[in-house]
Amino acid sequence: MNLFYKKRAIRTPLAILSLLGAVGAVLLMLYQFWIGLFFAVIFAMALAMAWKMENESYQETEKYIETLSYRMKKVGEEALLELPIGIILLNDKYLIEWVNPFVSSIFPDETWIGTDLYDMNEGFRQITKEDNEQEVITLNNRSYRVYYKPEEKLLYLFDVTERMKIQSLYYEDRTTIGILLVDNYDELSQTMDDQTRSRMNSLVTSLVNEWAEENGIFVKRISSDRFLAVFNEGTLEKLEKTKFALLDTIRENTAKHTAPLTLSIGVGTGTTSLTALGELAQSSLDLVLGRGGDQVAIKHYDGKLKFYGGKTNPVEKRTRVRARVISHALRDLIQGSDRVFVMGHKMPDMDAVGASIGVRKMARMNNVEGYVVVNFDELDASVNRLMDEVEKDEELFKHMLMPDEALELMTERSLVVIVDTHKPSMVIDERVLEKAQKVVLIDHHRRGEEFINNTVLVYMEPYASSTAELVTELLEYQPKNEKLTMLESTAMLAGIVVDTKSFTLRTGARTFEAASYLRTNGADTVLVQRLLKEDIATYIERSKLIETVEFAGDGDIAIAKEHDGVVHSSVLIAQTADILLTMQGISASFVVAQRADGKVGISARSLGELNVQVVMEDLGGGGHLTNAACQLEIGSVEEAVEMLRNTLDQYVERGNG
Repeated sequence: MNLFYKKRAIRTPLAILSLLGAVGAVLLMLYQFWIGLFFAVIFAMALAMAWKMENESYQETEKYIETLSYRMKKVGEEALLELPIGIILLNDKYLIEWVNPFVSSIFPDETWIGTDLYDMNEGFRQITKEDNEQEVITLNNRSYRVYYKPEEKLLYLFDVTERMKIQSLYYEDRTTIGILLVDNYDELSQTMDDQTRSRMNSLVTSLVNEWAEENGIFVKRISSDRFLAVFNEGTLEKLEKTKFALLDTIRENTAKHTAPLTLSIGVGTGTTSLTALGELAQSSLDLVLGRGGDQVAIKHYDGKLKFYGGKTNPVEKRTRVRARVISHALRDLIQGSDRVFVMGHKMPDMDAVGASIGVRKMARMNNVEGYVVVNFDELDASVNRLMDEVEKDEELFKHMLMPDEALELMTERSLVVIVDTHKPSMVIDERVLEKAQKVVLIDHHRRGEEFINNTVLVYMEPYASSTAELVTELLEYQPKNEKLTMLESTAMLAGIVVDTKSFTLRTGARTFEAASYLRTNGADTVLVQRLLKEDIATYIERSKLIETVEFAGDGDIAIAKEHDGVVHSSVLIAQTADILLTMQGISASFVVAQRADGKVGISARSLGELNVQVVMEDLGGGGHLTNAACQLEIGSVEEAVEMLRNTLDQYVERGNG
C-alpha cells in the first residue's frame, strides 16, 4: 500500500517542475543576477510548500486507510460473532469444527465442536447429502433457514421463526368451502310420510349443526339434501386428523332413528378466489359421487386430491344422472391433464379396444391429446381386422402406442384411464399404471378382491352390458367440439355386440339406447359383421372342443376340455362356452384349455341358475353372475378340470346351487 502511494503520478510533474525551475533560475542569474536570485528564492519556497502538502496528503490518506482497515476488520469480527446469523464449519466427515456464538446460544448446554452434524438435527442430512441449496429445519423449537456452501463446507443459519409463524397463520386463515350432500335422500324420502321425513330432516340438520359448532364452521342448509360449509384451512387440518368423523356420525345415528343415510362432502381449498373454491368443491363432490358416495374429497387448487371415508358398499345406480355426474367429473380430470392414456386388459377384445377408442375421443373433445396403449403382439383375429381399418385412418392410428412409447410420453400431469378391467395384474402393462399420478377406472365387471388402488375416479356398473356401453353414455355429456367418426362409432358398437352376443345376453334398454346413439353417429353394422367374422379353421377348432364335452351336477352342467399341449386363445375358449350354453338341457358351461401364456384358462357361462362368478372367484378368477373366467398357473388341463369339479361340489354343498 505504501509503495503504491510513494509512486503516485503527482510526484513526477513536481520533480520535472523542480528541475525546470532550477534551470530557469540559473539562466536568469546569468542575465540579471539579482532578479535571478529573487526568482530562485520565491520558486524554492513555492516548491517546498508543494512538496510539503503532497507529503501531508499522503500521510493523511495512509492514516485513513489504516483506520478503515481496522474498522472493517472489527466490523467483520462483530458480524461473525455478534450478528444473529449462525455459522457452522464442517470437516470432510461432517463433524463440526467451529461455530459462532449465535449457534452456541441455540443449545447453550451442548458441546458443538467435534459433534456429528446429524446428531444435532437429522434435517441437516437432507441439505448436505442431497446438495439442496437451502432448507428450513427446527432447532430447540425455533425455525432456521439453512444455506449450505459445499465447497467451503460452510452452513449459514437464519432465524425465520417469526416469518414461519406469520406464514402459517396466513395459510391457516385462508377460506375453504365445502358442499355436503345427503347421498340417498331422494330415494328414502319418497317412501316416507311427512312426519318421518320431517324427523329425518331435523336429525340430519341437528347433527350437521352440532359438528359445525364444535369445529367453528359456518354451515347453511341450501336445499333438502345439500349444505354449504365455510371454514378455514386450519379447521380443515383438524377435520382431516379426525378422518371426518361426521360421516360415521350421520350413518350410525340415522340408522338408529329413521333410515341409514350417508353423507358425501366435496371440499375446495388452496386459493383465495371464492369462485375457484366453489368450483373445486363442486368438482370434488362430483368425484365423490362417482366413487359411490359416503366419502370426502378434498381438491387443492394445484390439483392434488385427498379422500376420506368410503366405508360402506355403494348401491349401484344405472341412471342418466349418475352417468352425467361421472362424465362431468371425467371432463374436469381430462382438462386438468396434459395427455390422456387409455389402456385395457391383456389380450384385449373388441369391448376393451372400442371403449379405449371412445375414451381417447373424449380427450379430443376436451382439446387434450389422447393415446390408446395397445400391445400389437397380443391381438386376436377380430381385433387385428379392426386395427387394419384403424391403420387406414392416419389421425387415429398415430395415437395408438406400444407401452414403451407411452411411458416415454407420460408426465406427472398425465391421466391414465383403465377400461374393461379393474385388476392391476390384468392391464396391458403395469409399468404405465405404476407411473401414473392420476388413474380413472371404467369397468362393467363386478369388483373382485384384487383392485387398482389410488384411483381418483371409479365408474363400475356391473349391470351394464359392456364397457363400450358405459363409455358411449359418457360421451353424450362431453363438449361437442368434435363428432364421432364412423370408425370410432363402429369400434364401440362392435364392443357392445361382442359382449352381448349380438344383443342376446345382459341386454337392457340402456344397451339399445347406446347402440342407437352410435348408429346415429355413423356406426356401420355391415363393417361390424365383417370384423367379427371367423374363419373355417377356428370353427373346426371350436367343434373339436365341443366334442370333448362331459357333464356334471344333475347332467345340466357341461365341461369341455382340450388335450394337454394344445393351445387356444381366450376368445375361442369363451366362444365355445357360449355355444355350449345354447344347447338343449345345458344350464351352465365350462371350457378348459391351455392358453398362449402357459396358463390354463377356464371360461364359464350360465343361464343364471348357477352363479359362475362365485365358482370362478373360488379358483382365483371373477366376472358376472352368468359370465366369468379364471386363469390357473398349473401345467395340466386334467388337474384344472379336477379342481373345477371339486369347486362345483363345494358350491352345491354350500347351498348356492
